[in-house]
Amino acid sequence: MAPWLTVVGIGEDGFSGLGKPARRALLGAARIFGSPRQLALLPRCIVGERLQWPSPFSLAPVLALRGEPVCVLASGDPMFYGVGASLARQVPAEQMHVLSSPSSCALAAARLGWPLQDVQVLSLVARPLAALTAQLYTGVRLLLLSNDGDSPAQIAALLRERGFAPSRMHLLEHLGGSDERHLSGTAEDWPHAQAAALNVVAIECLASPTAVRLSPTAGLPDNAFRHDGQLTKRDVRAITLARLAPQPGELLWDVGAGCGSIGIEWMRSHPSCRTLAIEADTGRQAFIEHNRDALGVPGLQLVRGKAPQALSALERPDAIFIGGGVTREGVLSLCWQQLRPGGRLVANAVTLQSELTLAHFREQHGGELTRIHLAQTQPLGAFDTWRQALPITLLDVVKPLDA
Repeated sequence: MAPWLTVVGIGEDGFSGLGKPARRALLGAARIFGSPRQLALLPRCIVGERLQWPSPFSLAPVLALRGEPVCVLASGDPMFYGVGASLARQVPAEQMHVLSSPSSCALAAARLGWPLQDVQVLSLVARPLAALTAQLYTGVRLLLLSNDGDSPAQIAALLRERGFAPSRMHLLEHLGGSDERHLSGTAEDWPHAQAAALNVVAIECLASPTAVRLSPTAGLPDNAFRHDGQLTKRDVRAITLARLAPQPGELLWDVGAGCGSIGIEWMRSHPSCRTLAIEADTGRQAFIEHNRDALGVPGLQLVRGKAPQALSALERPDAIFIGGGVTREGVLSLCWQQLRPGGRLVANAVTLQSELTLAHFREQHGGELTRIHLAQTQPLGAFDTWRQALPITLLDVVKPLDA
C-alpha cells in the first residue's frame, strides 16, 4: 500500500515555515488531525476537514481512516517524543510519510550553542517530574521538554531539594516563533513563577558542596534509602546486581522488596528497565514509594501482597531477585516457572534453612552458589578491629532457553 498517512511537523512559524512537500500534503489532505493550536496555524486555503484529537487522547480516529489521504500535525519533529512515534507503532513505515521540522530541543541547542549530541534530553510531558532526579550529575547538560507553564518553577524547586540549587537554568519559550523568549537564572533564586505553556528548560547541572553524590553505577550508599533495616546492604547489593545483569528494556521481579533498593538500582541502570516490587508490609511499601521518587525511578510499580499469591497474575519477568521468603512454600518454584527462558534468578540467604533451600534448588536446576563474607573496621578501645557481618549465600541461575 502506498503512503496514505502524512505526518507534518509544524513549528511556531506555522504554515509559512513549512517546505513544499508539507504544504502539498496539507493542500491535498481530505482530513487533518491536530491540536487546536496546531490547526489554528493553517491558512484558509487548506480546505481539508480539520479534526481535533479526542479527549482522552487516542489514535483510533486516524487508524479508522486507513487508506484515505490523511494528514496529522505534530510539533517540530514528529518522531522525537511526538505523535509520529506513537503512529509508527501502529502503521507500517511504507504507509506513512513523515515530514519533520526542527525539534524544540534542536532549536534550544542552537540558541545556547550546545552540541546536541552531548546533551541529555528528558520529556516531562505527562510524566512524573521525579524522573529528573536520576539525571542530576555535576557537569551534565539537560534539555527538558516541559509539561506546562508551571514546569520551570517545579524543576527549580526539585533542583533545590536535591542539592542542585547552584545549577544554571534557561527557559526558552515559543522557539522559532515571533514570541520567542529566553530567560535564565539559577535554581536557587529562580524568579519566573510562570512560563508560557510551550517551553523548554535547559539546565547546566551543578551540585552544592553538601549535596549527596549518587553514582550511576550499582551500590548506592545505604543512607540513600529510607528503610527499617530490611535492606540489601551496599556491597551485597552491588554483587547481586552484577549477577542480575540488567539489560535495556528488561523487567525485574523484586520479590520481598523491603525498601526497594534492588529494584530501584535495576531501573537506574537504564531508562527502559522496569521493576515490579512485591512487598506485603505496609510500612515498607511506604519506603518503596518514597525511595523510588527520591532516586529518580517513579515508574517502579509496587505490588502490594505476599509471595507466592501476589505473583500469579504478573507479567513474566526477564530476571527475578528474591531477597527474602525463599523458604516460603511455592515461592521459588513459582518464580522459576514464571521466569522467561534465558532469564536470571538470583536469591540471597542468611539463615541455615534458607541456605539449604537454595542448595536443594541448585541440585534440581543448576546454577552457582557464592558465599559472601564482609567485614568492616570498628573501634576497639584506642584501636580498630574487624567486625564480621553475617555471611550471605547467593544463588545465581540462568533458566535454559528450552525450559
